[in-house]
Amino acid sequence: MITVTMSYSKFDLTFKIGQYLDRHLVFPLLEFLAAKETYDQSELLQAKLEILSKTNMIDYVIDIRSMLYPDEDTPEEIKSRRAVVLSQLQELQDAVEPVLKLMQRDDVMKTVETMRDPKTLINYLTTNKEFEFKIEMIDSMYRLAKYRYECGNYVESASYLYFCQLVMAPTDKNYLSVLWGKLASEILVQNWDAALDDLTKLREFIDNGAAGATANNMQALQQRTWLVHWSLFVFFNHVKGRDLIIEMFLYKPLYLNAIQTMCPHILRYLATAVIINRSRRNALKDLVKVIQQEAYTYRDPITEFIEHLYVNFDFEAARRKLNQCQAVLLTDFFLIACLDEFVENARLMIFETFCRIHQVISIGMLAENLNMQPDEAECWIVNLIRNARLDAKIDSKLGHVVMGAQPLSPYQQLVERIDSLAVRSEALTSLVERKQKTRNQDIRWGAQEF
Repeated sequence: MITVTMSYSKFDLTFKIGQYLDRHLVFPLLEFLAAKETYDQSELLQAKLEILSKTNMIDYVIDIRSMLYPDEDTPEEIKSRRAVVLSQLQELQDAVEPVLKLMQRDDVMKTVETMRDPKTLINYLTTNKEFEFKIEMIDSMYRLAKYRYECGNYVESASYLYFCQLVMAPTDKNYLSVLWGKLASEILVQNWDAALDDLTKLREFIDNGAAGATANNMQALQQRTWLVHWSLFVFFNHVKGRDLIIEMFLYKPLYLNAIQTMCPHILRYLATAVIINRSRRNALKDLVKVIQQEAYTYRDPITEFIEHLYVNFDFEAARRKLNQCQAVLLTDFFLIACLDEFVENARLMIFETFCRIHQVISIGMLAENLNMQPDEAECWIVNLIRNARLDAKIDSKLGHVVMGAQPLSPYQQLVERIDSLAVRSEALTSLVERKQKTRNQDIRWGAQEF
């Protein structure tokens, strides 16, 4: 059991998320925790060693052991295992030597990449005697790619798995594993464009139930749950990630169901994505609904901030939660880079909601709700006005913000909605009448033909 040495570790999701990650993907999370000194360092090293013992990263194992047990020599068992790993790696490479030579030829790879049909591609490779390619080499390439991955050679693994993707039919027993392995390799080398492509391919493969990948609903649910967790690496690093995470987690029912059923803690990342994405404020209503539905299974300062602000309209509670949110983001591997953006947008959300209720606002009260000093809050509001994001003016003498337009009363909003519905109803009625008239004319014309 790892000992907690810092507050807010109760909000740490590393060990929940780690259950759904490949062991190699857990390493960056453990490195992050070690840097943050959130847990006892020796116990983190022990956790790394336990994970590494199931891989072929022998040199890494030796390094971690020397840190844990500086007075002990490296056991002979580990040294001999290193020799075995190198020997097996050489055997696997020798078995696919023709393929490795083929992959080094740019002219051949360009031809291979243009062939979308695996059967046509395999025919091209096997009939050309110059290549010395045999069908059984496909499985050997997969084994070599997996072995390279277990050795921590992610670049080579990604390259070999890419070749496997090209030559394997989707019905191949190893095809799904190739997709998972390729995604993991691209994540670990931080090639985010390729990782996003692989994420999309894997999601489509799972959703289509291709090649028996989802033999039953439970297997499909498990696959989607794993994919949701792996996708966090991509969505919080790719430039398009903050839009794509909302689309996948909130608006794809199969994945929203997986989150609500298996991993409601993922709502932290969905909520953060909506908060930092100003262009997707329209998703707030749907997000609030999901957070309320899952409030009995999962809560943290980020989801509670949303709840206080948009359900309870409790600005004091929202302010307190914003303080806690900052501490949570500082200790979250995926969210720490969003900290400044999160705070800025969260303050803006508090301010916008406050302004919908009040016409004249005390800068002192506003500063208190935003966790800012009065002078700092005044400068922040001035910048909003300058950037044309706020219709208001500041009365410095009285220390007030005066909103430019009177908020609509609920009655006025209802009247406007009724007027809008009346206009749309008339337009729809007119459209239906025109279509009906056209249809009647078409029927009479058809009757005359007979």
